[in-house]
Amino acid sequence: MGDATTLVDAIEGAMSRAESRSTPDMRVVRRSLNRECQAETVEALLAAAGEVIKRGKAPRWFVYELVHYHPGAVAGLNVRTLEQLGEGLDGWGETDPFGCYLSGPAWRERRIRDATVHKWAKSSDRWWRRVAAVSTVPLNCTARGGTGDPRRTFGVCELLAGDRDEMIVKALSWALRELSTKCPELVATYVDDNHQILPARVVREVRNKLNTGLKNPANGID
Repeated sequence: MGDATTLVDAIEGAMSRAESRSTPDMRVVRRSLNRECQAETVEALLAAAGEVIKRGKAPRWFVYELVHYHPGAVAGLNVRTLEQLGEGLDGWGETDPFGCYLSGPAWRERRIRDATVHKWAKSSDRWWRRVAAVSTVPLNCTARGGTGDPRRTFGVCELLAGDRDEMIVKALSWALRELSTKCPELVATYVDDNHQILPARVVREVRNKLNTGLKNPANGID
């Protein structure tokens, strides 16, 4: 392919190959496109990803996965490229793939500093605050390469503990529940020590996860 412009055309052209706009069908196309882009430079792919997002011709999750599964792409991420790729985030369906596929892995691999994620956690934009919480998931989720990082996870949780925005509350619960799979005693102590500050939903779901393995055992929801 060669350059960012050609890659943009290839990404947008691939969209027409999907049998439907359903996630499974789109993911088939994304996997094929990743194979085609294996030899492309990280710089060209990131530039193309940013342009495709600006044009709005592909779902953000599609673009974020395309970057994530390119060899060496995470190593090419930094604060500037992440914030460019995250510009205009609007909804959990965009923030969660961003946090799980881009910002979280970049943070885990120390391509961005704690201070950057803490800045997001203090943002007036609810979606960047959610990004901060979701970015802890790849630190702790085995399937996403995490081995457990209570220091960095609790650092973000402390900044968001008093936030009562529903989108942040749900993400905070997710962050602590994920860490509980690696460090259950530390999470139990953290929740006990902060139960008066943390949202009631977070306390309930995390304690449920610790005690039963499910966040909502009555409904069998993990």
